[in-house]
Amino acid sequence: MQDADLEYDPQEYTKLIEALGDGKTRVVYGSRFSGNYEDMSNLHYWGNKFLTLVTNVLYGVLLTDMETCYKLLPGSFVRNLKIESNRFNFEPEITAKILKSGLKLREVPISYKGRTHGEGKKITWKDGLSAVYTLIKFRFAD
Repeated sequence: MQDADLEYDPQEYTKLIEALGDGKTRVVYGSRFSGNYEDMSNLHYWGNKFLTLVTNVLYGVLLTDMETCYKLLPGSFVRNLKIESNRFNFEPEITAKILKSGLKLREVPISYKGRTHGEGKKITWKDGLSAVYTLIKFRFAD
């Protein structure tokens, strides 16, 4: 997946693809917090850290960046995926469904250059609350 705003560098796709080389990994996330990130506000930094912590506790994993845009997924999984969310809770929903499916997930470091609100960054703390709700909802859904 690629956001149109180019906060993520498309030249780093190869890092995600190369991570599939072990034959065990089916899903790869690009982690901004394992790589280099610039221009991320404190609210977005701590919000991401909190949402990743909630994910780790609810799903028993050790992710560093649940909200990353860079997610490499198997086509068979995506074709059968039923997305209920819209807006920014798409990310926690897809992560919840990946983790519940049992797919092996690996993170690789990527770079990130964030935008400001003035440049179009629209996510707010209310979206963070919605993300927590989404993580809980799909953790306990059948």
